Amino acid sequence: ALRARMEERLLAARFRYINQQLYTSTSQEAARLFQSDPEAFKIYHRGFAQQVERWPENPVHRIIRYLRRRPASLVVADFGCGDCKIASSIKNKVHSFDLVPLSPLVTVCDMAKVPLAAESVDVAVFCLALMGTNLQEILEEANRVLKQGGILMVAEVASRFEDIRAFMNSMAQLGFKSVSK
Repeated sequence: ALRARMEERLLAARFRYINQQLYTSTSQEAARLFQSDPEAFKIYHRGFAQQVERWPENPVHRIIRYLRRRPASLVVADFGCGDCKIASSIKNKVHSFDLVPLSPLVTVCDMAKVPLAAESVDVAVFCLALMGTNLQEILEEANRVLKQGGILMVAEVASRFEDIRAFMNSMAQLGFKSVSK
């Protein structure tokens, strides 16, 4: 029992360390980290899942409920898809992107350069996936692939932003026409 608790603590510490690295590096650097240490991605996602389990609601479930109420013809891009929960839960065509494939549904790529044509998706999703120091580049990429009038969905913990109003203003400056919280 003591050994198991110590191993859990080590995993939790490694998760926090990897999480910090992801927030303080570019998406390209994060890709290199996981390519050089594939086990780090698994540890990160295990720690992430344990953390989300303790929350009153997992934001991906709210996004799934929203998408299920929309036409199945809408095309979705899931940036930082993890275990592809969205793709496996809705009828829509979903392009699932991440740095490492936790599922065969994942297209491995840098979120700042996804292999989609301009204006090819109706909904772009970032569910607890806005990480890295090149957020502007990543959000510009989402804007590039979104159709005119498309929807950008961002679910993040409030503590992720020093000033939510400033973030919302930045989103509008990046070309997102209607920004609501």
